[in-house]
Amino acid sequence: MTERVEPLGARVLVRVLEEESVTSSGLVIPDTAKEKPQRGLVVAVGDDEELVKVKPGDRVLYPRYAGTELRVDGADHLVIDATELLAVLRDEVTVQAAA
Repeated sequence: MTERVEPLGARVLVRVLEEESVTSSGLVIPDTAKEKPQRGLVVAVGDDEELVKVKPGDRVLYPRYAGTELRVDGADHLVIDATELLAVLRDEVTVQAAA
């Protein structure tokens, strides 16, 4: 059975994006040494249009221990208050084109 999670109010459903497990110099980072991820992909947003400034598909940065963790369809997700989001992550090419 597939669950559909729809955040309420000023909350956002974010799929956790895993951090790289290999450094730029080629060192493999074991799971026990990895830090908790802080980047995610917005999957769904609540209905409070005043406070929610992101949309599905945006990549976001959030505090390390923010939100409520849950698994949806086998993937890690967080339900986070929209006011806790720190930034929207944009590709550098997109930013230069907009300038």
